[in-house]
Order: sequence, then structure tokens, then C-alpha cells
Amino acid sequence: MNISTDTDFFGTIDDHRWAAQFTVLSYKSGGQTLIPHGFFRNWLGNEPDFGQFTIGRCSGIGIGSQAKYDSTAQHLQIGRYVSGGANLRFILNGQHDMRTISTYLLALGGMGLENSPIPQYADTVIKNDVWIGDEAMILGGAVIENGCVIGARTLVPPNFRSEPYGIYAGTPARLLRFRFSEEVRAALLALAWWELPLSWIRENNAHFLQNMTADDGEALRIIAELAESKRRHLEAGAGAAHPHKDDHV
Repeated sequence: MNISTDTDFFGTIDDHRWAAQFTVLSYKSGGQTLIPHGFFRNWLGNEPDFGQFTIGRCSGIGIGSQAKYDSTAQHLQIGRYVSGGANLRFILNGQHDMRTISTYLLALGGMGLENSPIPQYADTVIKNDVWIGDEAMILGGAVIENGCVIGARTLVPPNFRSEPYGIYAGTPARLLRFRFSEEVRAALLALAWWELPLSWIRENNAHFLQNMTADDGEALRIIAELAESKRRHLEAGAGAAHPHKDDHV
């Protein structure tokens, strides 16, 4: 399994208090990421020696969760500040061809039998600041946009496309409402706070504690202050953490 994360990856913390349950990744700029043991599985229930997985700083996937890889074509990408519940299922492929006479994989029968090429989903992408409730199932090719909430036991269908800051639930997933107004959502997407280091968040921590739903004017004022703080931070040369992730675990 090829696992990659943010470029300031520092190493795993083998003596962490949760090391018995998770592989704990640490970063030079602060923060930790949690990957549950046994997360990667193939159709036989074994850990695959193929596949790509990307996860950002300060993300965590809950105990009992699994990502099912069936081929080298599959890539699960998880951004920063993603909160994953327990017993999640990422079914990255597992398709059968429904255009042929039988959906059965004839090659499994031996005797030199062949079946048509197995269809492949596109990458499964979970962006930043996403909260996924317990026992949700996400099928291959889905893209969950920034700021979304996926309710417990929700079934996210294949090739699903969410809207940023949407709250989704049901089987299949449907949009219930948005977390914020359209103007506030647009301002938050422009801010892209998850691209900044934890030191910047610490400096602006009080802003992250405010109720952003009570008054749009106040919410936009808070975001404007954060945007100005971000501008000063970048101009000072402190450097925002780059969203590209290529350090290998």
C-alpha cells in the first residue's frame, strides 16, 4: 500500500496512547493523523500490497473502518481536518460488468474461462473539514466537497458529487440543508483556512469558537478578519502549509 500525507510529515508515534488502535502520524508543524489498524483490505479480507491512499494533517478515521481495494487503479484521497466515525466503509470498486450476459466473473470458474474487463470507478475524494458519521458507506468515484457533513449510516452512491458545506443523509445520500448561507459558504471557501498551519489557527482560535449561523453579518465580519489575518501571515513570509501531499509513510 502506497500511503502519502503532507510534506511536513515527521514520522509515526509508536508510543502514543492510541497506538494500539491507530497508526499515528505526526507533523513538524504540529497535529496528528489517525489511521485505524486493519483499514486497508482486499476482497479476500487481507491487507493489499497495492493501491494508493492519501490523507492530510489532523484527519482521523474511526475504529473498525475499512477501505476495500481491488486493483492498482484505486486511489482514496482524504484531505485535512476530516473527522471519520467508527465502522466506515469505503468500497472503492468491486464492480461487475452488467452489460454482458452474466454479471459473474467467469474467470473464477477456472477451465480457461474469461470474463470482460472489470469496470473501474474513478478516485474517491474526501476533501477538507468533512465530518462523516458512524457506519456510513461511501462507494467508489464519490467526491465529498469541503465542509460537508455525512450522517451516520448514510449510503453515498458511486460517482456521487456533493456541494460544499452540505449536510447529507439517507440511502442514497440526499442533501438535507446547508451548514451556512450561500454568502458565508462562498467566503469560507475563499478563505480555505485548512491550507494554513496550526500556528495560524492557534493565533485565531477565538474566531473558530463563534456561532456562524446566528447572524450572517457577524459571520462575514469574522471571516473577513480571518482573511486579513491570512493576508498578513502570507506577506510576513511565515508560509502557509501547501496542500500538496507527497511524503510517504
